[in-house]
Amino acid sequence: MDQKELMLGIIGGSGIYEIEGVENGRWIKIPTPYGDPSDEIYTGSLNNIKVAFLPRHGRGHLYSPSTVPYQANLYAMKYLGVTDVLAISACGSLREDFKPGDFVIIDQFIDRTFMRKKTFFDGKCVAHVSVAEPVCSELGSLAGEAMTALGIKHHLKGTYITMEGPQFSTKAESLLYKNGWGCDVIGMTNMPEAKLAREAEICYASIAMVTDFDCWHPDHDDVEVSDIIETLTSNASSAKDLIKKVTSILSSEKKTCRQGCSTALEYAIISHSDKITLAEKKRLGVVAKRFFDT
Repeated sequence: MDQKELMLGIIGGSGIYEIEGVENGRWIKIPTPYGDPSDEIYTGSLNNIKVAFLPRHGRGHLYSPSTVPYQANLYAMKYLGVTDVLAISACGSLREDFKPGDFVIIDQFIDRTFMRKKTFFDGKCVAHVSVAEPVCSELGSLAGEAMTALGIKHHLKGTYITMEGPQFSTKAESLLYKNGWGCDVIGMTNMPEAKLAREAEICYASIAMVTDFDCWHPDHDDVEVSDIIETLTSNASSAKDLIKKVTSILSSEKKTCRQGCSTALEYAIISHSDKITLAEKKRLGVVAKRFFDT
């Protein structure tokens, strides 16, 4: 694949997109064949890197984890020319050594969601994309480099179990995920986000910010939203610093991802092109544009 200009997408919670120093910033409305994204997308440049900020739950936190329009969000990012996505989200810890305030570079997922559309290929075009390695290790390593430089306490890997929500876990569930399945953190939003990024051939890295110990920990109270919000607020400044630092060390030239993120669809589409309708090809749009002559 030819080299092109890198554009960094940031998908985060409230306040993450309000970063000082963004030049030529403006909110853009992007309609998609999969509906409207969570919100308008704030585009501009930061440290000479093109950026696109999307509040995952919308400004004012209007979408629950189950109702976030994940398809539209990733389609809009792809439409804008985003090549890399840095996803920032809150999580609960399932490990004693992953403490509230710590950041975790996620390397694996277990997807326990069941109410969400998880693919762009939900019409009459079939594609099977590998998500054996669901995140981009190159982008994740760069985020780790940035956090080391900033002195942000972080962990280099972790398995993130995505629950449906919006309720938090029962204690039995929390203990199962911790002791039975060996998960490291628990959250509600990174799936199907990571799967859709893979289908869109976008490099995706997930940085999870620990807010609590879920409800398994005998020495801590059960999860309270007020505690989570307090920790999130204290983490917001570090998250903004992380984004600034990442853009300062990124190259503006996007090269082919050595892990294959940018070519994930290469052999995934198994439907015969002459049997796929023009309408379906147009609906898939920018996701599969390089495969269809529309």
